[in-house]
Amino acid sequence: MDNMEKELSSRSKTIITVFMLVVLGCMIGWVYEMLFYRIDMGHFIKRGQGFGPWLPIYGFGGLALTLVTYKRKINPWIIFVGTIIGAGILEFATGYFCYHYMDGLRLWDYNTEIWNWGNIGGYVCLRSVLVFGILGLLYSLWVIPGFFALSEKWSKKAILAVSIPTAILFFGDILYAYIIHPVFFKA
Repeated sequence: MDNMEKELSSRSKTIITVFMLVVLGCMIGWVYEMLFYRIDMGHFIKRGQGFGPWLPIYGFGGLALTLVTYKRKINPWIIFVGTIIGAGILEFATGYFCYHYMDGLRLWDYNTEIWNWGNIGGYVCLRSVLVFGILGLLYSLWVIPGFFALSEKWSKKAILAVSIPTAILFFGDILYAYIIHPVFFKA
């Protein structure tokens, strides 16, 4: 049996599955924002800096949820409240940092949006963290276990056929949007 026919190690499958979960988190966030801004503004607007349907900050949230909840029995209320707190801190810190240390950069501003109760400086609001709590709960209870179950059923060839093109598109898009042509970060 040559090297290509061998199955992936359990560790390799886990790393690839976690990567795909991060990308999925980025995509779920992009869909959420596209739908929210459709309601808020009455039309679709492009969200994110890249060309792809993903917002990296949601991927960080998805990664954190995966690392904290995978293979652990955690009370759903703890996941919900923990996600609210974690997402709130991540959102506030990111928004504050961008605004104060990147020449007034605002990637979002809750001061200008509907349903912005509990708004703190435009960086975080109650509606956003409640939505993140609900999405985080669904993600932890169904998406993460479902993705791992799916990856166990797929062959090496199937996993690589999905993950390699995804990685090329995802990292190429991020490289272009944030490094090669960083529209938001120019002086």
